[in-house]
Amino acid sequence: MRYLIVAAGETKGGLAVNLFKNGGFEVIMAVDGGMEFMYRNHICPDILVGDFDSVNRDTLEYFRRREEIDICKLEPEKDLTDTEFAVREAIRRGARHITVIGATGGRLDHALANIAVLGIGLEAGVEMCILDECNRIRLINAAITLPKAGQYGRYVSLLPYCGDVTGVTLKGMKYPLDNFTMKAFHTIGVSNEIVDDKAEISLSSGCLLVVESKDFSGGECL
Repeated sequence: MRYLIVAAGETKGGLAVNLFKNGGFEVIMAVDGGMEFMYRNHICPDILVGDFDSVNRDTLEYFRRREEIDICKLEPEKDLTDTEFAVREAIRRGARHITVIGATGGRLDHALANIAVLGIGLEAGVEMCILDECNRIRLINAAITLPKAGQYGRYVSLLPYCGDVTGVTLKGMKYPLDNFTMKAFHTIGVSNEIVDDKAEISLSSGCLLVVESKDFSGGECL
């Protein structure tokens, strides 16, 4: 099952509408303020999640009147964010692939918390990414291949997550590595590029944050 989760952060129309039309998602979840984008664009989610403290009352009531929508109402005081609950609920319902939009922009603490939630998918063996106009963000603990034809932007940055990452080997990239230890709090992995038909990224231990990025200039991603 492919799930699209729309969180309450920044959501650009072009990317999101294209995902709704062409992403092949079987279930769409709107997280609290993420409902506002869906309301403006006349898109009906399958599931609503949140304590609903960041959504307009009229928007919420509009969706509540739709009997086909499943509503997961959360208490305002809780030990996890609405987005974390949505991810865990999606996995509980059988999600095997999760894309999260509206997870960046706005408050930095929320963006960092949403990136941390990628670890839930990693632990569950569920393919998961955060997507916005300029970035595709994933967390890995095993080898992956990035085809140049399918890359999301020009740059690929690799950042150690939760400590040192050992045995990092990069092939097909402008700055290759062989059995290298990426130390925590170091930035050697930022702004690499794919130069062959594909890039191969492998590691022995630890977790890498993989960020495929486009440059941002003149108000848009290039």
